[in-house]
Amino acid sequence: MRSLIAATLLVQGVQGFYLPGVNPYSFSEGEAVKLKVNKMTSQKTLLPVDYYRLPFCQPEGGPKMDHENLGEFLAGDRIESSPYRINMKVDMYCEQLCISNLGRGEQKGVSPNKMVRAIRKNYHNNWIVDNIPAASKVEDDTTVTTRYWQGFPVGFIAKDTKRAYVHNHVNIEVQYHSVETEPDKGRIVRFTVEPFSIKHDFEASADDDDAEEGTVKGFKVADITNPIESCNPGMSAKQHTRYEMVYARGREPQPASGRVLFTYDVIWNENPDLHWASRWDIYLSMDNAIPAKVHWLSILNSLVIVVVLSAMIGAILVRNLRRDFGRYNRLASDEEKAEDLEEFGWKLVHADVFRPPSFSPLLLAVCCGTGAQLFCMSILTVLFSAMGFLSPSNRGALIMAQLLLYVLMGSVAGYVTSRLYKTFKGKSWQKATAAVAFGFPGICFGLFIIMNIVALSQGSSDAVPVTTMIVLLVLWFGISTPLVFFGAYFGYKQEAIEFPVNTSSIPRQIPDQPWFMSVPFSLMVGGILPFGACFVELYFILASVWTDQYYYVFAFLLLVFGILIITCAEITVLFNYFQLTGENYHWWWRSFTTAGSTGIYVFLYSFVYFKQLEANAFATYVLYFGYMGLASLGLFLMTGCVGLMSCLLFNKTIFGSIKID
Repeated sequence: MRSLIAATLLVQGVQGFYLPGVNPYSFSEGEAVKLKVNKMTSQKTLLPVDYYRLPFCQPEGGPKMDHENLGEFLAGDRIESSPYRINMKVDMYCEQLCISNLGRGEQKGVSPNKMVRAIRKNYHNNWIVDNIPAASKVEDDTTVTTRYWQGFPVGFIAKDTKRAYVHNHVNIEVQYHSVETEPDKGRIVRFTVEPFSIKHDFEASADDDDAEEGTVKGFKVADITNPIESCNPGMSAKQHTRYEMVYARGREPQPASGRVLFTYDVIWNENPDLHWASRWDIYLSMDNAIPAKVHWLSILNSLVIVVVLSAMIGAILVRNLRRDFGRYNRLASDEEKAEDLEEFGWKLVHADVFRPPSFSPLLLAVCCGTGAQLFCMSILTVLFSAMGFLSPSNRGALIMAQLLLYVLMGSVAGYVTSRLYKTFKGKSWQKATAAVAFGFPGICFGLFIIMNIVALSQGSSDAVPVTTMIVLLVLWFGISTPLVFFGAYFGYKQEAIEFPVNTSSIPRQIPDQPWFMSVPFSLMVGGILPFGACFVELYFILASVWTDQYYYVFAFLLLVFGILIITCAEITVLFNYFQLTGENYHWWWRSFTTAGSTGIYVFLYSFVYFKQLEANAFATYVLYFGYMGLASLGLFLMTGCVGLMSCLLFNKTIFGSIKID
């Protein structure tokens, strides 16, 4: 109950929370407001591309890259300047941007131009004003829909002709909140883009230099011969572009080919009810597209699993263990001694239960150390996120926090590996330490190189530059590896883990096991319950990663993460008890794989989720399943470590509670 209350407070606390030192910027009337463009994204390809890869209008002197942090580079963000001229509280009407040649028209047997290919792949623009992303407004004859994620589409495919049309006009709607202490200044609180496709018939013209002093000079590149009302200079009253104008009788959309005139409106509106500190709330909640009760139902579902599992453990383990303790600790009668009935059940394996694993103790120690490192990184990342320290307004912060915490937790990996390996009486401590320092990070970096090559071959902004690669290598070899050896040094200085019973020199023969204690069955049942406790939140996390939706309910995630860990521990301890009762003392690897099989279920679920993405390119398959396989491997190691440590504690407790002759 306390955890539920704490989670509720955390959920309420993260709304509109900003770190100290992140101050709002107040714009004066007429002051220039920068509109920046980010990568273009698509759910069909999963490969983001640079905005200026398409023949869009460019600013004078070419686009300039923003200063980006390591997390933004790794996320594929490429934030650059744009030619759009916006000034605080200054409305603009059908402002001309540039004339761009999009390339040849669509014909059968002819390769389409870049713009057509991007539209058919459903690419979306992602613009930014004052650090808030553009919401997308879509209008039809009856409804107006605003969506606060995934940006707005580059164009559309006509349902009747199946031809591609480009959005060459945008209504840029900006809302501001007046500053109480400075009434002449305002703070931007909302940014919405409504795209239109308007076929402008035009003749190129020179720039018009006639502008009154103190006004924003228009930028004229063409004379439109068939202007809509908002683009007609002869109209007595200026009007902003509306849906009725664009879709009036006789108007046509702009094909994504040939010479195209790009235009835009700027609409400023004051919003006295929306404050600067709360401007991200609607993005994080995605305008309540996913109600909070969905997450609560997911948690209740998880809690039901935990309660049922705990009840099973209470009914089976506690009851049976109490009976076992009473039987094992009482003095045997002469008749029982004569019939050799004193020992049966799990007490029979007391001389073998803590025998080192028969298969690769070094590998088990390394896997457990890596799992402990991932566990510490995960719990700290989720905790900091739930406290509001990793806001999406700080782009790249979450990835950077995960990376740095993983590097800093290298000492945990070294310490856990060394303690376990010394307990297993291993002698190759240098090999074990090197394996944990270079094993999992090496797999990650190798896969990252392959993904980078795939991204480069597709021209995607996911491809990180060489300098970022060097930074990653410095973090790996310069910080993580020394910390691993540092933790291993202290681990080897410690005594081996003490066990309550001695291990015999001759292994005990294991009797035949029933089918339900086989490895496939334990993997199947051991992973499905933890997966069932968290698969709803997993769906939202995958939607955030692969479809550019926002995920910020980290308080819910913290609670679900705790439920996942408890479920893994309980189901593994339960199987461990049954295994020992069957006189099978090979529990080290079994406990690790039983809990770790959660990662296998996550990878299998990724095949189900992939069907929603409508992706069919080979590069997309490599990208998606490569990263999902890596994430599933990390989860396998983390939950496997939890299962092994839980069983180790359980076995030490029960064997330390009985008398051994």
